Amino acid sequence: MTPALSSQGVVTLFKTPMRLADGRELIYYDDAAGEVRTLHDARDLEPPMPSPQIRYDPIQDEWVVIASHRQARTHLPPADECPLCPSEADRQTEIPSSDYDVVVFENRFPSLSMEAPDVVDEDTLLSRRPGIGRCEVLCYTSDHGSAFSQLSPQRLSTVGAVWVDRTVELGKLPGVEYVFCFENRGEDIGVTLHHPHGQIYGYPFVPPRVVRALDSAERYRDRTGACVFCDVVKHEVAGERVIAATDGFVAFVPSAPRWPFEVHVYARAHVADLPALSAAQRDEVVALQADVLGRFDRIFNREMPYISGWVQAPVHDRRDLSHLRLEIFSARRSPTKLKFLAGSESAAGVFVNDVLPEDAAQRLREAGRNDGAERLG
Repeated sequence: MTPALSSQGVVTLFKTPMRLADGRELIYYDDAAGEVRTLHDARDLEPPMPSPQIRYDPIQDEWVVIASHRQARTHLPPADECPLCPSEADRQTEIPSSDYDVVVFENRFPSLSMEAPDVVDEDTLLSRRPGIGRCEVLCYTSDHGSAFSQLSPQRLSTVGAVWVDRTVELGKLPGVEYVFCFENRGEDIGVTLHHPHGQIYGYPFVPPRVVRALDSAERYRDRTGACVFCDVVKHEVAGERVIAATDGFVAFVPSAPRWPFEVHVYARAHVADLPALSAAQRDEVVALQADVLGRFDRIFNREMPYISGWVQAPVHDRRDLSHLRLEIFSARRSPTKLKFLAGSESAAGVFVNDVLPEDAAQRLREAGRNDGAERLG
């Protein structure tokens, strides 16, 4: 077991790496020292043969990942066949131990891989490159029936520390330009496994939405000398769309949300990424994230499908422009209806939202645990 250091030099978690039967890396992250984990995978697995590539779209000026091998990935197995639950004597899963706190492992069906085969097509209009990168699965808990919003404060702290550790480690890999920590929850979103888990991608390029935001921030700074993200925070803090806040972070429904229920959680200070936070700041914002996700489930008194993703600085490019934030949104617009990305959204790229942002913010405030209290702690 190796103690992992945060950017502040404080021991925040304990990690134990191993290799699965097919050579993929798995890392146990424990809440405290002293846990003994199984380090042998008894399965007979063939080495993975991922063949992802990225292809350039010159019209949209962005890269698209092609990963046809993912068609064979596991799809919505019953709970007693879940590959993310701990192993049992008569059933071996992706995690060899009989219990665990938090686990990260390389995806068996990755969209990107450090072993991606070479693709030579660099000088044409329609460029192709190897899909170099890394895709990891992050299991928050061994409890199949739990959820991020139900994790204990200690476990939330561990998950936050893992995001920092993986952001740093994936950022060191050759060819990785952006590290994205995210979660998909719910069949309506398209998940293939129900066990509480997130994912971490190391992309070989900066994602298009991040590029657009940085371009906007650069133009704003050139025009005003200020940070557009900081100015948005100052504006929103005084407005009617704030749903919860702490000393260092604020959660609000944006003025122009694309989704029926969408919340952005911003650092009040200008920080670039998760590793830039102190341990206390990290615990503060992860607790706020759990609070917001709990509100989502209480809006309609049913499990809300959602996507939750951290927007942080690229590994190398324009880090000074970046402002750490978390974006959470759901496609559910009523207890029985979903928002679909139809003609305007999918074909024209123009979102049409059926829910007034101020109404969404009011409903999320009312869904708070403490009689609508807007402040944690």
